[in-house]
Amino acid sequence: MKRTDVTDLILRAKLEKGLKWVDLAQAIGLSKEWTTAALHGQMTLDKEQATIIGKLLGLPPVAVDVLQIVPYKGSLPSAVPVDPLIYRFYEVINVYGTSIKALIHEEFGDGIMSAIDFSMDISRVPDPKGDRVKIVLNGKFLPYKTY
Repeated sequence: MKRTDVTDLILRAKLEKGLKWVDLAQAIGLSKEWTTAALHGQMTLDKEQATIIGKLLGLPPVAVDVLQIVPYKGSLPSAVPVDPLIYRFYEVINVYGTSIKALIHEEFGDGIMSAIDFSMDISRVPDPKGDRVKIVLNGKFLPYKTY
């Protein structure tokens, strides 16, 4: 069974059982953001976490096993995303990427923001003109070394 097969099983079971990502995250004691990435095949669950998810969603044992295998990361099918919501992030990086880079380098020096020592929070911000999406990306700064 491939990781994509497991993701398909998870998505169907989640829908059938009327569960939300936050419900699954609470069951394993982790954030909704990390758990959602994991259940979309981008992170590795430990045995206890995979077993809990398997029971909640009624997954077969082989799917529970697959959730414990380190995945090949990167889930987009093409270099330029075609999904409208994901494309907007691509657009944000195309427009603001050089500014983000310049501001990080000015504040921290030459380096990168880690996507490994990293957290993310997605929340709704009520607004009378239409609710807003708030996304906080929090990554450790990793300076380039000289040698």
